[in-house]
Amino acid sequence: MAMVRNWFCRALIIGCVLLSGCSQLPRASLYQQIGGEQGSEQLVDAFIQQIGNDPQILPYFEKASVAHFRAGFLAHLCAVLDGPCAYRGDSMEQIHRGMNINERDFNRVVELLIAAMNETQMPVTLQNRVLARLAPMRGEIIHL
Repeated sequence: MAMVRNWFCRALIIGCVLLSGCSQLPRASLYQQIGGEQGSEQLVDAFIQQIGNDPQILPYFEKASVAHFRAGFLAHLCAVLDGPCAYRGDSMEQIHRGMNINERDFNRVVELLIAAMNETQMPVTLQNRVLARLAPMRGEIIHL
């Protein structure tokens, strides 16, 4: 009888959690979903390679330090995706001021980021969630 009661209690708790939301299970952050530190490093490294091979976008990075860009983008990505980081760098507007980035080039950078996400085998649904987090910064980057 005790075994039946124990089983029933466990089944009731599991049913409550699954069906009615009695308890909120912690949900993995986007940062965790992309693989945490290792996943974000793979993504950023693939993105840097994409930029380095793109004649349209590479000129924007002529005078940039790859190491500085990498470190800043990793910290920014971590913070934007709810990772355990606090981004303390310049704002997107400050970083891109004077670069005269147009819509065409902005869209190309997004394409390169998508190519990097594909290269790292990130599922499309996760890619869309990452892009949704980054998209609001568009207005701070494009300066017509």
